[in-house]
Amino acid sequence: MIRVSVVGAKGRMGSHVVDAVNGAADTQLALALDAGDDLTRISPDNTDVVVEFTVPAVSLTNVLALVAQGVDVVVGTTGWTEEKLAKVREAIAAGPRPDTQKVFIAPNFAISAVLADHFSTQAAKYFESVEVIELHHPDKVDAPSGTAIHTAAGIAAARKAAGLGPVPDNTQTDGGSRGQVVDGVHVHAVRLRGLNAHEEVLFGNAGEQLVIRADSFDRGSFMPGVLLAVRKLAGDAPAGLTVGLDKFLDL
Repeated sequence: MIRVSVVGAKGRMGSHVVDAVNGAADTQLALALDAGDDLTRISPDNTDVVVEFTVPAVSLTNVLALVAQGVDVVVGTTGWTEEKLAKVREAIAAGPRPDTQKVFIAPNFAISAVLADHFSTQAAKYFESVEVIELHHPDKVDAPSGTAIHTAAGIAAARKAAGLGPVPDNTQTDGGSRGQVVDGVHVHAVRLRGLNAHEEVLFGNAGEQLVIRADSFDRGSFMPGVLLAVRKLAGDAPAGLTVGLDKFLDL
């Protein structure tokens, strides 16, 4: 049995993780902690893998503390930047298990979203234009989503590798309506009651359009990905920091 502790256990995602861990045949819940609880209660003596689902403002601090305690961590909280990822790598190198410590961070745990992201990087080199639209419930605290930023960055890298120039856009003054620009790709965020988590990538050439869309209608859709990551960290995942569920899929 894989002993799993959950940080953020009372949150919208954390509560689903608790249920998923309790419901799986090969995992058992070790500790369920939330805001204000003492993270030092989690140690290798009682936990094999920690799942951290909190908010961007505290996630980095939590992860650094857990690394210092020598436990492997699956992170579902979004809002990660290259600067924050560098701090995690530094913490692993300075921690008690520099050669065996595992930290996994996923912009998205939905298999559909991971595949959409992967397919988008494959399509990017064939189209002149691209835009990303992400749509979520209005209780989400960050915009654009970490998934959309990750998608846009992957598309931009694929376009650069293919030798494509900037996405054409003759807009003169947009008043902010053109969305956030991530590595030259416009990303638009929609917040609407009734939505859960959705992403649409629009590619265009003269006379044609390709739309890749992923929809997660319920937070339960993320749980197979979370459990996959937990099992990989408890098994054959490489040491160090891994980013993106695609690393654990046969793509």
